[in-house]
Amino acid sequence: MADSIKVLLVDDHQVVRRGLRTFLEVQDDIEVVGEAADGAEGVARAEELKPDVVLMDVKMPGMDGIEALRKLRALANPAKVLIVTSFTEQRTVVPALRAGAAGYVYKDVDPEALAGAIRSVHAGHVLLQPEVADALLSQDDAGGGQGRGTSLTEREREVLGLIADGRSNREIARALVLSEKTVKTHVSNILMKLDLADRTQAALWAVRHGLTT
Repeated sequence: MADSIKVLLVDDHQVVRRGLRTFLEVQDDIEVVGEAADGAEGVARAEELKPDVVLMDVKMPGMDGIEALRKLRALANPAKVLIVTSFTEQRTVVPALRAGAAGYVYKDVDPEALAGAIRSVHAGHVLLQPEVADALLSQDDAGGGQGRGTSLTEREREVLGLIADGRSNREIARALVLSEKTVKTHVSNILMKLDLADRTQAALWAVRHGLTT
């Protein structure tokens, strides 16, 4: 299973972890490499196991999912984090995405949709619904976010649109016939001009302002 997606389950309910593991382990391309019962243990296990995707609950005793996200980001852990939340906890989604989550799924998600979500964030896509993008980036309009977008060059807007499509630097370079080094420079300039922290926030900004294909 060398090419499978390695997943770490972080949830304080053992029965939830068991259910997730039972389903995910029958997927040909997904391997559950470990479990954790709270955010602190999740961070430690993510550092130890180097999963591709972390399925992270938000509400947990001790260190919650959002704080664990911030810790993983501070450690520069490359795992993509998929937040698991309930419909009534929508207000937690925006802080989670700001903390570095690649997306979120609801706790009652269909099992096949969950597997699809894991594959999607692993491929570099950002998983969110339009209302969440609006909530996350609504401050842009009040704070001049759209105005900041006018400072982007046409090439930077092209790169930003491809980031929002989940393309890697290598894929963007191939699509635009550029070197990867040049693409990295464009990405850095985009983040600086838009005052964004990372590619996920850049992708969300592009969704909010209609730069996706």
